[in-house]
Amino acid sequence: MAGVNKAILIGNLGRDPEIRHLEDGTVKASFSIATSKAYTDRTGEKITKTEWHNIVLWRGLATIAERYLQKGKQVYIEGEITNRSYEDKSGNTRYISEIVGDKMVLLGNRNDVGGDPYGGTTRSQEKAAPVSPAEDELPF
Repeated sequence: MAGVNKAILIGNLGRDPEIRHLEDGTVKASFSIATSKAYTDRTGEKITKTEWHNIVLWRGLATIAERYLQKGKQVYIEGEITNRSYEDKSGNTRYISEIVGDKMVLLGNRNDVGGDPYGGTTRSQEKAAPVSPAEDELPF
């Protein structure tokens, strides 16, 4: 049986994407997003725990990230968890975990992300489709 390696994250960008255009024309975007969890501890104090995730996007998704993402924007990322090592300038081996995204959804207000990346209209420009009473009564 094959394994599953899937990460699903919704978070806010910690920095603007770093974009690289490789010699063969491939585009790579790298950035970090923060996910937070809030809870109340036993003493009643509210605690917020933030985790940082390194994200890498390639080709078309990287181009969209370059155009629409910036620090603070909220984004949904789906992808594969990868681990790699590299040698830093001092010769020390460093290890890094990354999410290589294969799906991205820009979240939040469309004005926050500079408009609709797919060339559509905003909700205020569309005529709302009437909802039939039967749809309102569905249990899900």
